[in-house]
Amino acid sequence: MINVQFAALPERWDTYAVPLRTAFDQAGIDVDLRIDHVPETVDYVIYAPNGPLSDFTPYTRCKAVLSLWAGVEKIVGNASLTMPLCRMVDPGLTAGMVEWVTGHVLRYHLDIDHSILNQDRWEPWAQPLAMERPVSILGLGALGAACARALSQLGFPVTGWSRSPKVIDGVICRHGEEGLQQALTDAEIVVLLLPDTQATENTLNAQSLARLAKGARVINPGRGPLIDDDALLDALNSGHIAHATLDVFRIEPLPLDHPYWAHPNVTVTPHIAAETHAITSAQVVAENIRRGESAEPYLHLVDRTLGY
Repeated sequence: MINVQFAALPERWDTYAVPLRTAFDQAGIDVDLRIDHVPETVDYVIYAPNGPLSDFTPYTRCKAVLSLWAGVEKIVGNASLTMPLCRMVDPGLTAGMVEWVTGHVLRYHLDIDHSILNQDRWEPWAQPLAMERPVSILGLGALGAACARALSQLGFPVTGWSRSPKVIDGVICRHGEEGLQQALTDAEIVVLLLPDTQATENTLNAQSLARLAKGARVINPGRGPLIDDDALLDALNSGHIAHATLDVFRIEPLPLDHPYWAHPNVTVTPHIAAETHAITSAQVVAENIRRGESAEPYLHLVDRTLGY
């Protein structure tokens, strides 16, 4: 019997218990899943950073911590977490992110806001084709790569940027500092899907925003600290950036007095771009436990030196 501790907010237990047990049965592994195992008897921890568990020291038998979140910035520096840590790459979350990003790129490309806000006038305008609208995706992990492929298939010329070299069919892939400048230069829509690390903080700042095409749009469903907020507000006020759609922020919920709320060229969404889905994420957790019991490499193992 494999002892698995579920360590997330209590209300998440009702959401995950049945999908997890179903996934364990389908994977052919015999699991005792509980929220109240004695720590020293636990083999695996299913974990959410906003849950009750912060000290992993008593979990002396634990083979791996399996996070339900895609981001690990809130846990990767925990000194008591000495066992392997796996982040969540959930097919359902990925599909949701592709839908959200694609929807907002198309919203900008088709200038849907203009039509909605001008229902009292007849003002035709020339609509460019997708092939004439360069899009850059900053971050080519599982989410960024999936979004880049989807936009490329719609006909957009897509440039992607990542820390290390990547190859994605139909996407121009850049890497390194010079590659970042190339990815930003003259892009009309930029999408941020980088992890939150010291190296990625303020990736969009005054200098990088200036490289975008005049009238460019910014979409951030990644992490709040990727953007220098003051620099973005300055670029919006000057007109260099036409609009920004922001789903994530340095402080959440976004404070009511934050300038983004009242800015006419900012759309705020409440961290809804994508979320982990119980049915599909349970299958990822079950597969990782099966791998752990079979001495196979874990899926989505976090590199503590990189922070993701």
